[in-house]
Amino acid sequence: MSNILQSVQVSILALGIIFLVLGILIWVIRVMVHFLPYEEAAPAPSKTSPAPAGGASSDQEEVVAAIQVALAHHLGKNPQEVHIVNISSI
Repeated sequence: MSNILQSVQVSILALGIIFLVLGILIWVIRVMVHFLPYEEAAPAPSKTSPAPAGGASSDQEEVVAAIQVALAHHLGKNPQEVHIVNISSI
């Protein structure tokens, strides 16, 4: 019976220490927020992409062809049956 009582006491002590440390951590975070408030970052300037050069269009055509073949393979169709209308970067 002594072992059970001792294990319960250790468990209660461990839980108490855990919640004490969590409470201290919450308090430290609140103090830090008070002294070092969060500042919003300045919005990044919008990036405008320059017009593609003459050589870039052939690269883009190769990329479109690769996407078309991969999509046709995935769908189990002939590449001539798949028509890509629009591609936009995310």
